[in-house]
Amino acid sequence: MISRVASIWRHPIKAHGRERLERVRLSPGTTMPGDRIWAVAHEASKAASGAWSPCVNFTRGAKAPQLMAVTAETLEDGQITVRHPDLPDLTFDPDTDGAAFVDWTRPLIPADRAAPAHLIRAGTDGMTDSDFPTISIVGLGSHAAVERQVGHALSTERWRANLIFDELSEWAEFDWIGRTLRIGEVELKVRERITRCLATAANPATGIRDADTLGALEAGWGHRDFGVYAVVTRGGEIAEGDEVRL
Repeated sequence: MISRVASIWRHPIKAHGRERLERVRLSPGTTMPGDRIWAVAHEASKAASGAWSPCVNFTRGAKAPQLMAVTAETLEDGQITVRHPDLPDLTFDPDTDGAAFVDWTRPLIPADRAAPAHLIRAGTDGMTDSDFPTISIVGLGSHAAVERQVGHALSTERWRANLIFDELSEWAEFDWIGRTLRIGEVELKVRERITRCLATAANPATGIRDADTLGALEAGWGHRDFGVYAVVTRGGEIAEGDEVRL
């Protein structure tokens, strides 16, 4: 064993809310179920429903830090409840009430940024930041290293990961590139490091930029990478607390 699964996350609407799961069933060649199924296209976007598009087409935390404080809850009937400390809760059906959700987000977008226009649905792979279906993984050892460099505690939710692993030494995950992780019956092949953006500077509790995470990565290690992307090569169920083997 090299680690354990500390927590499992998905983000139903890209950059607009995180949701913690106790367990999930993964399938080969796909993203986390329900992860980044939707995205908010801005007024200058060239994205279309049903296809993957780069993140520059969407409103996101790198340009609108207040979005980092949104949390989400997917209900049994497919509706989503979103919450933000400065807004009333909203429960909506993304298939029919996308306009209501976009209106809800408008106070969170700076006036000098492209305004949110409409909600679009991703293709079968989800609207991840990679152009292939991935599961994002971060380690608590590396997170602790960044905390030391910054000089104060940070929430792991800044990294918007799908899987957070415990019991790792710092940067151990960078040595997994090209190798396979096994969690129970599930296997994930680690593909590449994740290069980070300004979204990670915002506090997920407040939406205020309060930590120079990118500067800390550059000053401490000469890069802006944190975590790794993996692809599911063998499916099955995983849960919090499960052992991770290399």
